[in-house]
Amino acid sequence: KILLKHGAQVNGVTTDWHTPLFNACVSGSRDCVNLLLQHGASVQPESDLASPIHEAARRGHVECVDSLIAYGGNIDHKISHLGTPLYLACQNQQKACVKKLLESGADVNQGKGQDSPLHAVARTASEELACLLMDFGADTQAKNAEGKRPVELVSPESPLAQLFLEREDRVTLCCPGWSAVALSRLTATSASWISDKMCSPGQQSFMPLV
Repeated sequence: KILLKHGAQVNGVTTDWHTPLFNACVSGSRDCVNLLLQHGASVQPESDLASPIHEAARRGHVECVDSLIAYGGNIDHKISHLGTPLYLACQNQQKACVKKLLESGADVNQGKGQDSPLHAVARTASEELACLLMDFGADTQAKNAEGKRPVELVSPESPLAQLFLEREDRVTLCCPGWSAVALSRLTATSASWISDKMCSPGQQSFMPLV
């Protein structure tokens, strides 16, 4: 605070492209992050080598993520070698950050390249995060660069594989005769919406999505 008061460069960059805000996100100090933001620190990174919101999400510093979002941080900023903040949070099993990003409007299907956050979660075998993503509309049919869906990245005998299949079966039972494309789009819809709108008594017939 004293340094800032006496003219320290709030957006000064090191040779590694680290800014004071990036370093504050590394340490997880919300007070420091807020102080820097209040003094004009740029939420957007000078370089994709040091993105504050990606670092905070990766390390599970949810309070820092919250502050960055409040100051206009791009929650869907995709970096080629890292992906989106949501993808990183999923990859590192940071549940609180995943929840915060989703509740703040992060695109549940934007990840790293063709890899979605659900692909990242499938690799970690986290049922809790998989449920969270699917409840926010994650597409269980999305294919990565290898042409694989999330369910194809887990052991067929694993509880997570069963979870994926149960979600898909529920939609299929509710919508007999729907095309693969229509089902794919539907599984990208909130699971709670599917349960409430499609599987309730008296609501068995629906027109396929086009």
